[in-house]
Amino acid sequence: RFPNLLVNGSAGIAVGMATNMPPHNLGEIIDGAVLLIDDPETDAEALMEIVKGPDFPTGGIILGRDGIRNAYLTGRGSIKVRAKTRIETLSNGKSQIIVTELPYQVNKARLIEKIADLVRSKEIEGLTDLRDESDRSGMRIVIELKRDINPNILLNQLYKRTQLQDSFGVINLVLVDNEPRVLGLRDLIRHYLDHQREIITRRTRFDLQKAEDRAHIVEGLRIALDHIDQVIKVIRSSRTVEIARTALMSNFGLSERQAQAILDMRLQSLTGLQRDKLEEEYAELQKTIAHYRELLADPAKIMGVVKEELLVIKEKYADPRRTEIARNEEEISIEDLIADEDIVVTITHRGYIKRLPVTTYKSQRRGGKGITGISTKEEDFVEHFFITATHDHILFFTNQGRVFQLRGFDIPEASRQARGIAIINLLQLNPEERVNAFIPVKGFGDDQYLLMCTDNGIVKKTALSEYANNRRSGLIGINLDEGDELIEVRLTDGTREIIIFTRHGQALRCSETEIRPMGRTTRGVKGINLRVGDKVVGMDVIRDNAELLVITEHGYGKRTPFNQYRVQSRGGIGIKTLNRTEKTGEVIGGGVVYPEHELMLINASGLIIRVTVNGISSIGRNTQGVKIMHVEETDRVVAVARVVGRQDEDEDGE
Repeated sequence: RFPNLLVNGSAGIAVGMATNMPPHNLGEIIDGAVLLIDDPETDAEALMEIVKGPDFPTGGIILGRDGIRNAYLTGRGSIKVRAKTRIETLSNGKSQIIVTELPYQVNKARLIEKIADLVRSKEIEGLTDLRDESDRSGMRIVIELKRDINPNILLNQLYKRTQLQDSFGVINLVLVDNEPRVLGLRDLIRHYLDHQREIITRRTRFDLQKAEDRAHIVEGLRIALDHIDQVIKVIRSSRTVEIARTALMSNFGLSERQAQAILDMRLQSLTGLQRDKLEEEYAELQKTIAHYRELLADPAKIMGVVKEELLVIKEKYADPRRTEIARNEEEISIEDLIADEDIVVTITHRGYIKRLPVTTYKSQRRGGKGITGISTKEEDFVEHFFITATHDHILFFTNQGRVFQLRGFDIPEASRQARGIAIINLLQLNPEERVNAFIPVKGFGDDQYLLMCTDNGIVKKTALSEYANNRRSGLIGINLDEGDELIEVRLTDGTREIIIFTRHGQALRCSETEIRPMGRTTRGVKGINLRVGDKVVGMDVIRDNAELLVITEHGYGKRTPFNQYRVQSRGGIGIKTLNRTEKTGEVIGGGVVYPEHELMLINASGLIIRVTVNGISSIGRNTQGVKIMHVEETDRVVAVARVVGRQDEDEDGE
């Protein structure tokens, strides 16, 4: 009576073939069938305006229409189905994810066990509780999160690694005239309607035959009632039933069935009331017979009956859709859920990482004491920090020459005092491997290069596009010599000048064009020739009207114009950039800066200070610089980073 294959779906496997048809909404399928009855030339596009997509009894959310479109046009397609969830914020500031509907055919118990396995293996971090609160009122799976975990990011991870997001592979394989065929939506409905036309035609023929048979009998009874006295006389004079039947047939022109019906008639049928009913029945039978003959003579009227019966079923049984259809899956991304904002990313010596809004820190004058940027254990301290944005891709380069890739929002946000999450939960690092350099990028174009430098003075230039297809286990970024480590990476256009500077205060300026582009897994060439005991601490790209800033471990620093550094060939020993003394200590970092830039300095105790470059003296190469950050005798500066274009109010010693 209704398109069962489409409404209820079907699945089966045979030798060399399989079918997997999703269920649909009864009302939508009937509306589609009615449209095809009214206009047999209706195409699949018009049908898809009515039949929105599969409607699973378990609800859920279908992502995008591309899979639906392929399935409806070709009979094959992959439809992504996502669980229906919502995020709730608790009174204690924590968040929890509530799952109320699952994708079709996903087992709830196995799903919960899979999430628990991911937590135990530390593939997913940040869950504090996982429980099933489902009851007769409906499904409810509760996933409680730690206070500093972004629920949107964790939910996205669950979509990727569990059946909270699943795919339904559509194969509309059916038998048509005993031949297996894969059909699209229009053909499925058309074959259903052809089948219904045949059913209604056969039913009408059967009903017509029954009506004609009954009319034939009623006509014989009418004849008998019109000649009741003669009929009774014939019956009374006959010795047997066979003689009476033969006499009735010959005397009144009746058929054998009519004669037998007269013999079977009760005496009560001789009353006037029964005669009237017989006349009414005969008239009604004539109308019914005419109607059936009219239907059989016009196929369009047969389809009208199909339509009418379908609409009756729809009126009685149709219900609203349970499965939602979301916008195109390519448009649904974690970026839509997270604001694109500047962030500070910090990494401690013992490998803990976190992010904070860059506005957490306020600008101070040079010489300020700083504010607490992190709370660390005595044996730990912040070793690296840098500025990026939540939507940027971040390339993480390790001391062993490998490169990993994350998005800014992949790094959990934490409070200013929190130490963050262990980086091994985000990057698959080896036991002796640590992150040494970071490059935030918007995309991976062929016109950009990554310029790398090791602490032994080796440099290498490789196209950025070679690092686009990263994997979870990382890629080889540079092939290192025994005992060498990668310390710096910069993004360039391949034609600039660069500056390399060392712990002993040497600096070498050379053209990047002297470094030919190499493959991702190559070693590189010598950039600077180091004296005994010296190591490279930094490398940067020179920009017009900029200056070189260097910072020492005892909190001294200065900026020097680049016109004081002559261009040399790569591989030289360079020239002095700082008058290194016991008071200044060794150079720990620096880079290319403009007066409007701001700096963040951090010491081993976890204190951060933010100062403007304009407040740092611009002086010659052979000088020791000025005091920028107050450092206790037992402490030291461990890192420096730039902040561009910040207009925060200048404050002292917060």
